[in-house]
Amino acid sequence: MLSLYLAIAMQAAPAAAAPNPIIQMAPFILIFGIFYFLLIRPQQQARKKHEAMVNAVKRGDKVVTAGGLLGKVVKAGDGPEIQVELADGIVVTAIKQTLTDVKQKNQPAEPEKD
Repeated sequence: MLSLYLAIAMQAAPAAAAPNPIIQMAPFILIFGIFYFLLIRPQQQARKKHEAMVNAVKRGDKVVTAGGLLGKVVKAGDGPEIQVELADGIVVTAIKQTLTDVKQKNQPAEPEKD
């Protein structure tokens, strides 16, 4: 009796249509798009800007390192290191990638914002 009931119930139930895979993937695609435009792309642009700034460092530029040291570039080559004069007669070697800001010789300082 039970098997007869199951057979009738299976025949009476309409077959469920397979869901569209594109519709199922739409939320994931939307989330990836949001992450790309709000997180990934701005970070790539900031990295490119920093890399261009570091590659443009030349002798005489005033620089700020990640450690907060202010100095003037004494020697800058194509390698990853530069020599920075912190005070009269005090020259240190720094890695170019640790520079956070570079002011060219003729570039004025930015006014402070209150």
